[in-house]
Amino acid sequence: MTTNHITSVSINSVPVLDQDEALQFYSTHLGFEVQDDVDLGFMRWLTVALPGGGVQLLLELVGGPQQDADTAAQVRELVTKGALGGLFLTSSDVHATFAALRDAGVDITQEPVEQPYGTDFGFRDPFGNHIRVSQPAG
Repeated sequence: MTTNHITSVSINSVPVLDQDEALQFYSTHLGFEVQDDVDLGFMRWLTVALPGGGVQLLLELVGGPQQDADTAAQVRELVTKGALGGLFLTSSDVHATFAALRDAGVDITQEPVEQPYGTDFGFRDPFGNHIRVSQPAG
């Protein structure tokens, strides 16, 4: 049986290998702002969001309390390979966003391409996570 009471996605986990480096990347290059930065003792709860709120990203350190050492090693390898999914972001000026990231030395995986739904391009964060930025058509 399903429920119709769920109203939104509030937090999406992004696996990272260094939370300080992740915070620097996501804030400096993508404009995210810290929402929560809490030392829980067993882990650091670090969330960021775009200005104005919306979905938060949990910059989750691989190997936290939910993973044993062997699993953490496997997850680190998958993150580095870019094999754990990714993020899809929207830009009001995809070409300017692309140029800024390219000029900052970000690992671009695909230059802007016209698609039926708009224009998009791809890049990777410092850990290997795939990110796509699109500007919808029309």
